Amino acid sequence: MFTDTRSGRNRSPRPATPPLRPTPSRPAARARPEGPRRLVFFDVDETLIGRKSGPDFLRDHFARMHGADGVRRADELLGALAGLPRAEANRRFHRAFRGCPAAEAEAAARRWYGEHSRADGFYLPTTLAALRRHRAEGASVALVSGTFPPLLAVIAEAVGARFALGARLERCGPLLTGELIGPPAIGEGKRTLVRRLLARHPDIDPADCWAYGDHPSDLPMLHCVGHAVMVAPDGTHTTVPPHAAGTDGGG
Repeated sequence: MFTDTRSGRNRSPRPATPPLRPTPSRPAARARPEGPRRLVFFDVDETLIGRKSGPDFLRDHFARMHGADGVRRADELLGALAGLPRAEANRRFHRAFRGCPAAEAEAAARRWYGEHSRADGFYLPTTLAALRRHRAEGASVALVSGTFPPLLAVIAEAVGARFALGARLERCGPLLTGELIGPPAIGEGKRTLVRRLLARHPDIDPADCWAYGDHPSDLPMLHCVGHAVMVAPDGTHTTVPPHAAGTDGGG
């Protein structure tokens, strides 16, 4: 018998507990992947690559689909967009793909990249070298662009960018409606996307991050980080003056 220390009464002994069998060792839990040390943001057209990918793709795709008439239609559309504000022009550009099967657009984007990325000067060497250097130092790269989203995805994959930040294409079943979900990734739209990604990584100080752009409309993005670089048409990099760069404090 034994004493129940909870009641102070003697109780009949319980059956002996079987000896414990050794528990098979479990594989060590996988370590959670480390977060990025810092974030580096790159515009795409005329910053990372030496061309305007959207218009180039539009002409190529329309030529494949409609021949010479497609080239004429693409040039007419691009001419009509020339005088519009950049964000509005971006929305109207994407309406050219209304009714296009999404899978067809994605396949066409991969084909366009496969054919054109082999050309000399497709990538701006100085910017591509900077991207590779940042990755080697442990940074995560984010491409931020208003280009046709399937193109952005293909280029991001090709350069090893962890994030592709841009508008999403609206779909109706398998077809594109020609409309964007959310604002275009132009000007303030880029700032919104960059802030959103920074907010997901509160352990990263924006002052330690970098951003590269080529146009004044990229300044809202450049102002979100501590190290901002403007890329000239010849690929030359110029540091944005310290008083203009740095975290914008949400203003």
